[in-house]
This record gives sequence, structure tokens and C-alpha cells, in this order.
Amino acid sequence: MFRKPPSDLYPTEEKPGLRVRGGTRYTSSQGDYVCGGCGAEDHANGDDNVKALVEDYTANHGPAHRGGRQ
Repeated sequence: MFRKPPSDLYPTEEKPGLRVRGGTRYTSSQGDYVCGGCGAEDHANGDDNVKALVEDYTANHGPAHRGGRQ
């Protein structure tokens, strides 16, 4: 009934980045990241946890390793 997003949308060591999927009536929001600068990775479920994951990625990983450039 619910399809899983294509695997090429998930961040990997070869394609680092941030993925966020909003929740629906039947599913919770989800987020993943892999940092291209330090290799850190994380996963979160639920609105509050995904928000914290995005804040962590933004402050300490992806953009932080690029000097704030997107």
C-alpha cells in the first residue's frame, strides 16, 4: 500500500546529503543524513526528532563543512 522511496533518494557515502520525508495521516516523518565532510550519519522518525536532525545537520555537518555554502 505504501511505497518506499527510491533508493537513490537516500544519502550515502558516495552521495552525501540530507533527506527529509514529511509524515502523512498514516506514517511519521522521517529524515536521514550522511555528512560529506566527516562521514557522520543519522536517522530520525517523528516531527520533533526530524526537526532536531535537520538542525544538527545544518549546524554541525553538511553546510558547516562547506563554510556555510549550500
